[in-house]
Amino acid sequence: MNPGTGSAALRLDVVGAGPAFTDRPGASGAAYLVRHERTSILLDLGQGSFPRLASLLDPGTLDAIVVSHLHPDHFVDLVALRHYLRWGPGGPRRARVLGPAGLADRLDALNAEPGFASAALDVEELGGQGRRVGGLELDSARVAHAGESHAIRVGAAGRPGLVYSGDCGRADDLATLIRRGDTLLAEVSFGPGPVPSGAAHLDGPSVGALAARTGAARVLLTHLLMGFNRTETVSSVEQSFGGPVQLVAPGDRFSI
Repeated sequence: MNPGTGSAALRLDVVGAGPAFTDRPGASGAAYLVRHERTSILLDLGQGSFPRLASLLDPGTLDAIVVSHLHPDHFVDLVALRHYLRWGPGGPRRARVLGPAGLADRLDALNAEPGFASAALDVEELGGQGRRVGGLELDSARVAHAGESHAIRVGAAGRPGLVYSGDCGRADDLATLIRRGDTLLAEVSFGPGPVPSGAAHLDGPSVGALAARTGAARVLLTHLLMGFNRTETVSSVEQSFGGPVQLVAPGDRFSI
């Protein structure tokens, strides 16, 4: 673990870590729960991740849900969350959602119901630096992937933070968010590489080089596509990065 331990540390629960398709039983779409003291932020909510989220906390108590981009493996379980908030225990309730432009319209279109999202979700456009959510600072940066895609940094003032890549096709796009000592939670869709031309995702060598160059303290790998070897993927990061490297799975917990 990094030096961040105790009540002041960020706590990360891996709720879901799967890509758009996988053969790993129990895998579900991207979802990462970050907690610090009384503040809780969820980064993405992909397919099948709502049940595990609900086993960790009351989803209606989240301070914010942050959506990195508009691919279903990163946001589609907002439908389950919306139903829970409206019809579940203690409802009706509302949740704050930050995401790319058009997120609410996408949810409405998915359900063929104008106003579907706004019935329970307060959707704001994500972007820029220095936004506060409870006791945490939230920064984002545009990354090359599909349409409006964001990487996100979450941290408490003066402490190491967590930088989440979302889906990203160019490692250098993440560099502006990473501060020395941060933990990098990076997609590694194409394992040890190389990434096929036009795929707009990352591989292990690009993640390792980025982490070494920016002074990250630890690398957590996620979003590995089926067919790629897990051990080889981790080793491809370790070739250029000397810190701890781990491929995460749902149920993993970390202190940052």
